[in-house]
Amino acid sequence: MSTIRTVLGDLPADQLGVCDAHDHLFFRSAQLPGQELADPAAATAELAAFGAAGGQAVAQWTPYGLGRQVGELRGAARATGVHVVAATGLHQAAHYPPALVGRVRDRLAELFVEELTVGIRELPGAEPGESRAGMMKVAGDFHALSEHASRVMAAAAEAHHTTGAPIGVHLEHGTAALEVIDLLCGQLGVPPARVILGHLNREPDSYVHRAAADAGVFLAFDGPSRANHATDWRLFESLSALVDAGHPDQLLIGGDTTTAAARASTGGGPGIPYLVRRLRPRLEHELGRSVTERLFVANPARAFAVAWR
Repeated sequence: MSTIRTVLGDLPADQLGVCDAHDHLFFRSAQLPGQELADPAAATAELAAFGAAGGQAVAQWTPYGLGRQVGELRGAARATGVHVVAATGLHQAAHYPPALVGRVRDRLAELFVEELTVGIRELPGAEPGESRAGMMKVAGDFHALSEHASRVMAAAAEAHHTTGAPIGVHLEHGTAALEVIDLLCGQLGVPPARVILGHLNREPDSYVHRAAADAGVFLAFDGPSRANHATDWRLFESLSALVDAGHPDQLLIGGDTTTAAARASTGGGPGIPYLVRRLRPRLEHELGRSVTERLFVANPARAFAVAWR
C-alpha cells in the first residue's frame, strides 16, 4: 500500500487533505544571512494559521544541513494537527559552508536512503532521529546543471531506486527543466511521475511547461509569498494553458516561504495561509472547483505517496 511519510509517521495517501506542496517552516542558508526561519513558536503559529484557514498538510522542502529542526517540526505538527512531510537531499553548494558539502559528497545516496528509511539527523554527525524524510530535494542551476547538481541528482536517483521516494527539484529561476528531465528520467531511469519540478512560475515559458508536462513529471507552481516575483501574475494563464492541454493531474501549488518577513503570523507577509485564504478561491474562479481540488488534494496525494521499499 502506498503511504505518505510524515514527521509523525506514515499516512494513507487519501488522508493527506489540502496540501501546500512546497514550503518551509525552518530554513537557514549562507545565501540569506539574517533571514533564517529558526523560531519554533513562529513556525507553529504559521502552521496553525494555515490549518485554521483550511490547510491540512505541508511539504517542507528544506534538505540536509539547512536547519530543518525536525524535532520542532514534529512538535508543530502535533500541536496543530497539520501533516508535515520533511525532506532529505542537498541544495546548491552555495547554500552551505564548504566543509559540510565536502563531508557528505561521497556518500550522498547512503545519506538520503538512511534519512528516508531510518531517521533524519538533526545535526551533521548526530544519530538518526525519530522522524523520517518523505521526499528528496535537489537543485539545478540557472539554465544549466553543474557538476555538483549532477552528482546530487545521481545520488537522489540511486536513493529513489532503493526506496521509491519522490524527488523535488529546485529550478533556479524556473530554468533547466528539460535538462533535469533528461538527466533524472532519461539517463538515470527515475520514472517521471516520481519527479516534481519546482518554481516553474518563475519562467512562464509555455513551450517548456508543455514539454515537461508531456514528459509526465509533476509541475509545481510556488512562491506567491515571495514579493520579488514579477511573473506571479502569469500564474493563472500558465495553469489554464496546462489544464487545457490535458495536464490537470500533474499540477501542484506551494508557497515557498523562505524568510521570516514573508510569514503571515509574525512577519506581516502573505505566508503559508495565503494559499488557502486567497489563492484557492481565485483558482476556483479561474479553473473551476473540480480542477482546483485536484491541485490541492488529489495531485499532492499522488505526488508524495510511495510504496516504500
